[in-house]
Amino acid sequence: MAEDSFMPRTDKLENIGFGVLSWEQVQRLDGILAETIPIHGRGNFPTLEMKPRQIVKVVRSRMEEKRINVREVRLNGSAASHVLHEDSGLGYKDLDLIFCADLKGEREFEIVKNLVLDCLLDFLPEGVNKEKITSLTLKEAYVQKMVKVCNHSDCWSLISLSNNRGKNVELKFVDSLRRQFEFSVDSFQIKLDSLLLFHECSENPMSETFHPTIIGESVYGDFREALDHLRHKIICTRNPEEIRGGGLLKYCHLLVRGFRAASEAEMKSLQRYMCSRFFIDFSDIGEQRRKLESYLQNHFVGLEERKYDYLVTLHGVVNESTVCLMGHERRQILSLINMLAVHVLAEQNAIPNVANVTCYYQPAPYVSDGNFSNYYIAQVQPVFACHQHTYPYWLLCN
Repeated sequence: MAEDSFMPRTDKLENIGFGVLSWEQVQRLDGILAETIPIHGRGNFPTLEMKPRQIVKVVRSRMEEKRINVREVRLNGSAASHVLHEDSGLGYKDLDLIFCADLKGEREFEIVKNLVLDCLLDFLPEGVNKEKITSLTLKEAYVQKMVKVCNHSDCWSLISLSNNRGKNVELKFVDSLRRQFEFSVDSFQIKLDSLLLFHECSENPMSETFHPTIIGESVYGDFREALDHLRHKIICTRNPEEIRGGGLLKYCHLLVRGFRAASEAEMKSLQRYMCSRFFIDFSDIGEQRRKLESYLQNHFVGLEERKYDYLVTLHGVVNESTVCLMGHERRQILSLINMLAVHVLAEQNAIPNVANVTCYYQPAPYVSDGNFSNYYIAQVQPVFACHQHTYPYWLLCN
């Protein structure tokens, strides 16, 4: 069977969203779950070495001890896409593990948070005195972020464990979640229970003729179609108006990786949706800057050379497709993107040393630092002023 082939479950119409993984895909999945991932501690805290298979087993066992029913565990996001198609060009950073569980209220969420933090004690190196380490201490040392959402349609929480190389272990506990994907190429979830049970029960190693049946699902709706989009680098989605503001940043990331919408008309429509929602969810320039800086920091670890191309792409999409902003607000976000691009070039020592460099906007204040004294920054009026005759000119930097 071809490396990225699969056996679609098409015996019933309702199973169109599912597929059975091939042997090659099962091998990739098993390799990801068996890989040792370091969870780096802040300050003097030691690094924790954990395999995804181990953390799933420990967390699930503790949840069941607390009488929280875990229906199933899934691999989600870019890691699941990588399992299904290794050469997509996306790679994977975070390891997203979904615990589908019965979480009906604040009490259950608090129990889950505490037991996850308590589980980290099991992964501390030998010789570490664990008696005086509290849950709060573990949270400060090893957790990058915690999120909890509980409303009429969504009830879930997220605990992200820190990795300095961007491969965070993200534990997501989901009772209900209305929208679980942005685009078809990131809509895959792989059910892990049969593989985990196999390793617990089987005395023989897996082989092409002896391995568990593992089911993948596309929450986009059509497994075969979504996998075809992944193979051919096509950007497609359903109900784009439901995608949160961060969808714009993911969309531009796909563009930089060589993905394209199926048609020009579809691309323009999708970009307008993405831009409008971004500015609804991040309505002022401070929020926009924090979101952009966070995205650059979290999604380009080891890929710093791609940051500039990403910002150029984002600038083009915002410039072309933003229809919901007043003139000065539009200039603010375009100026922000340009300033971040200048910063990226400076970090990479890529500011060209030529006589004629066109500055479209005033660079960020930090480029006046002594480290950047090898080139000249023209003094122009700030682009944030909105009264007449203060728009910046195109000036030459020597």
